Amino acid sequence: MSIDLARFHQAFFDESFERADAMEQALLRLDVQADNGEVIHDIFRAAHSIKGGAATFGFAAVAGFTHHLETLLDSVRSGQRGVDAALVELMLRAADHVRGLLVAARDGGACDELLGASLQASLQAALNGGPATVAAQAAGPAQATTGWTIRFVPRPDLFRSGNDPLRILRELAELGTLHSELEFADGIPGFGALDAESCYLGWTLRLETLASEIEVRELFAWVEDECELRIEPLAVAAAAVEPVAVVSESATPPAPAHGEDKVVPIGVAAPARPQPQPQRSAVAALESSIRVSTNKIDGLINLVGELVITQASLSQYAQGLDPLGHERLLSAVQQLEHTTRRLQESVMSTRMLPIDAVFSRFPRMVHDLATKLGKQVRLQTVGEGTELDKSVIERIGDPLTHLLRNAIDHGIESTADRVAAGKPAQGTVTLRAAHQAGQIVIDIADDGRGLSRARILEKALSNGIAVADNASDADVWNLIFAPGFSTASEVTDVSGRGVGMDVVKRNILSLGGQVELSSTEGQGATVRIRLPLTLAIVDGMSVAVGEDTYIVPLSSVVECLQPTVSQIKRIGVDAMLVAVRSEYLPLLDLHTLFGLPGAGRDAHESILVIVEAEGRKVALQLDELLGQQQVVIKSLEANYRRLPLFSGATILGDGRVALILDIVELVRGAGRAMAA
Repeated sequence: MSIDLARFHQAFFDESFERADAMEQALLRLDVQADNGEVIHDIFRAAHSIKGGAATFGFAAVAGFTHHLETLLDSVRSGQRGVDAALVELMLRAADHVRGLLVAARDGGACDELLGASLQASLQAALNGGPATVAAQAAGPAQATTGWTIRFVPRPDLFRSGNDPLRILRELAELGTLHSELEFADGIPGFGALDAESCYLGWTLRLETLASEIEVRELFAWVEDECELRIEPLAVAAAAVEPVAVVSESATPPAPAHGEDKVVPIGVAAPARPQPQPQRSAVAALESSIRVSTNKIDGLINLVGELVITQASLSQYAQGLDPLGHERLLSAVQQLEHTTRRLQESVMSTRMLPIDAVFSRFPRMVHDLATKLGKQVRLQTVGEGTELDKSVIERIGDPLTHLLRNAIDHGIESTADRVAAGKPAQGTVTLRAAHQAGQIVIDIADDGRGLSRARILEKALSNGIAVADNASDADVWNLIFAPGFSTASEVTDVSGRGVGMDVVKRNILSLGGQVELSSTEGQGATVRIRLPLTLAIVDGMSVAVGEDTYIVPLSSVVECLQPTVSQIKRIGVDAMLVAVRSEYLPLLDLHTLFGLPGAGRDAHESILVIVEAEGRKVALQLDELLGQQQVVIKSLEANYRRLPLFSGATILGDGRVALILDIVELVRGAGRAMAA
């Protein structure tokens, strides 16, 4: 009886990509001046596992090349070959090629055989005791291509994240000659049913360029998780690739002592990374975990959510029972409530992942970017074990990538400038994560030049942005997040186009988070991001407006109050303000705003809930505060249709549906109304 091994291919590729990533992380930790026995063993074990699995499934190219890397690692492990910076660079590029071979085997594509042969020769030369050499074209097959075929199909909700496909196409055209073929989505509705906020288009693109794949893929960085994207080479040149020696220009700093923050040294010689980075994990974790489809976990979470709703219904019903006549039933309901809460917490924890799943992709990126810019940079990460929901992790990677690139390009000075300013030649960028008050706080800090208030104000003036003379530093720093705003003196392929920081802020706000910026000129800058731990449940305040119940996210609530007549001020026909201490805040009557039947109460007879988003406050007028509870978020678009002013819905204990207010949209709407 034959066994169909093809059904195990996906598991093999998933594990092999993780091992390749773990191998790269370990290589970046190697210290040429210290004993690397344990690290070398981890790298060897990862390579050995990839080779063994590839041989089992018949991927001869992967197994053959990895065998040469494994042999070199074995000689290092046994002490026959020492570690130097050039050897580390060679093995990094070999690890890149292993990843490329895995992609080719998975997708049925072609790999760069010339590059593979050159690297294999370099590995053999290093094994024979010669100097470590790497291929001159070690950035991968992209260097030898005449262009790329790109399949780009955005998801329907792409526009809602603030992304514009046409901007991407324009930037692709700047790289070379672009030919495009437009496609319409299957099942496109009639003209009358079209949704202006949905994307129904896709493109097959032919880009004739000398740009590398990583340069092309970088243009899709903001949308890679919101589209179908496939990039394949048009042609590969047949020129031979000669190995050349790599000379390290700086020594690697010593590794941190046990218990210190993890510091990753960023060297001067580094290759570009040709393939997208799958999620990483430590090699050791592979043996102590099992793979479960996220669809199964999501299904389990949905079922637990239904159980929570059913339990709430039972508890509400049990409140009307006589305690003396139904003592055992009431005790069982109370025990069910306790068990259900524990079950919900346990199931939700299955979606919680350490943020190291994101942090671990950055050492190589910083390594490559610092080399490209000719700067010395070290990346320091703190709090990698801090956990948050998988859905948040999937969407926070791109904003963090952009912020890190900005810190290195704009923040960290050149080596000469740092020395002249009395700073260490090597700049430091710190990524720090921690739990704080039911949220996760992520700091991206650098010890570079900081922000120049005068330069930002000058740029704002040239862009036609009005700024008060007495504007605080925080208000001036926030101008950085304006669309098209950039203080870069020239546009490079790293930054300077003014595209990015506004999208960073928009994406973070879409996650229910906040972003803050602080800086001291000459000392550095810090971007602080606050995010909810999960997007599946929310701590909410139940409020009544007329006969309906709504949920106000508790993270947006500043305070609640009942105003006096003298606090209410009317402006024009419909607009109202409320005086809260020294501030006048826009007042939104939810009864009128939602078009509910019947007459609403006067403002001084109502309850006001002060909420804040994007640094602005608004007073929501409602009838009653009902309580505080955790609610399971249900998607409106998946179950009904998108409704403006609401971010989702939940089911209450009595079976009724309560809509969850979109505070960001309410605050923006109030701002537009006041401006009019």
